[in-house]
Amino acid sequence: MAATSGMLKMSELAERSGVSAGTIKHYLREGLLGPDDDVVRTSRNMAYYPEEFVQRIQLIKRLQEERFMPLRVIRDVMSEGPERATRVIELEDRILERAIEARESGRVSRTVVQETYYVPRNVLARLEELGVLTPNSRGYDDDDVAIIEAISRFRAGGYEKEIGFTVYDTLRYRDALMPLVEEEVRVLLERLGEVEVERAAEIISSGAQPLRELVGAMHSKLLLAELRRHRSA
Repeated sequence: MAATSGMLKMSELAERSGVSAGTIKHYLREGLLGPDDDVVRTSRNMAYYPEEFVQRIQLIKRLQEERFMPLRVIRDVMSEGPERATRVIELEDRILERAIEARESGRVSRTVVQETYYVPRNVLARLEELGVLTPNSRGYDDDDVAIIEAISRFRAGGYEKEIGFTVYDTLRYRDALMPLVEEEVRVLLERLGEVEVERAAEIISSGAQPLRELVGAMHSKLLLAELRRHRSA
């Protein structure tokens, strides 16, 4: 029994973590709780588990329920230890807090937006239905306003419905950007995971505008190069 001293049976692990034995067994099969070497098996139907599994299980459940993370993503996050996963959560929370604070302080009412940019209400409503714009009762945030301004300038330049340009064109850019954003978040969290949370949040905040400029400039170069390629072809 010396080898199992301080370890927990499955029933005890389920009780301490607040997660069912069936769910814990699924976590084990998915490799979410670390190497199988941590488990001591005394017979075919009896095993003992380290007490630290309680914290890991609770963290996995939190990532599922609060972050809606799929298990394959959680496995990657947990592979470097629960401490790093906890730091990632803290960093994400701090970044989101800052973003929400900034957006709420700078919202512009629907009336002001419509009077300023002359974008028809039905166009704005459709963009909201598509999730491109996400206003609340206080109006639009800075990013919403920037999108509306861009659409207004597109329309003024001749990108009209009559020649085939509609609000659905915005979805092409959103869908193309999502894989890039997902990869960007993964890299940021990976590289900044060891940096103090407040400092990491500052780094990300300060990089937002340069990143927009970088993406805009690269898009401009690629667009021109592709147009030239088509002409030469």
